[in-house]
Amino acid sequence: MKFILGVEFYIINSNHNFNSKVLLLTELTDYIGRDKAKNEPCMRIDLITVLPEILRGPFDNSILKRAHEKGLLEVVIHNLRDYTTYKHKQVDDYQFGGGAGMVMMIEPIARCIEQLKSQRDYDHVIYMSPDGQLLNQPIANKLSMSKNLIILCGHYKGVDQRVRDHYITLEISIGNYVLSGGELPAAVLVDAIGRLIPGVLNDESSALFDSFQDDILAPPVYTRPEDFNGLKVPQIMLSGDEKKISQWRHDRAEERTAERRPDLLG
Repeated sequence: MKFILGVEFYIINSNHNFNSKVLLLTELTDYIGRDKAKNEPCMRIDLITVLPEILRGPFDNSILKRAHEKGLLEVVIHNLRDYTTYKHKQVDDYQFGGGAGMVMMIEPIARCIEQLKSQRDYDHVIYMSPDGQLLNQPIANKLSMSKNLIILCGHYKGVDQRVRDHYITLEISIGNYVLSGGELPAAVLVDAIGRLIPGVLNDESSALFDSFQDDILAPPVYTRPEDFNGLKVPQIMLSGDEKKISQWRHDRAEERTAERRPDLLG
């Protein structure tokens, strides 16, 4: 079972300074042009899951739908049950040594990963796990520079440790809590990567000024009307003075970070 969509590729800079707001457009153009000449996507993400139905919805709406229409990233969803040899499509079993919870077996996971790796090279094989590295903006920025990724969605009590020891190159968590499976975290990761890519957002510079790109939160934003029941937009935002507006935004961003996320300020 497969599901395919598309996104453009994103490069920050040649020094891998992921907090920089400098786009190397020449390098980006060369990268995209090379693969377009081959009629290949610039990036591919393979998702391995026991619940493929959960992953279809997030990729068919809003920003990721726009990414799909670009046709520059291929996201392929693999049903892990297609890779088991058991009659009833079993992919889990009881733990050795006893204990509550079923464990995802190594055999179908290894079969799927090895088949994919026989067809192309992958930058990372990622396992979505609550005890993985906490996802942040620099990680998303770095992964958006990848050519091909595999994301394994955990389920049940987790996966056989031998999978993590021998196949996984990066483990990622989206927070200090436990969900029923890795599908939603995988969708979060793909969204975090996909929205960075030029052409996905209407204004490509928008992602460069998101919260966390400079280790601070984003400043307040306003739109019409200027006055809603006495609640007015700050006058400086209507001044047209770009330098003063930029400084105001920076100051408000630092204030907000100090108040809400002082840990980011070191």
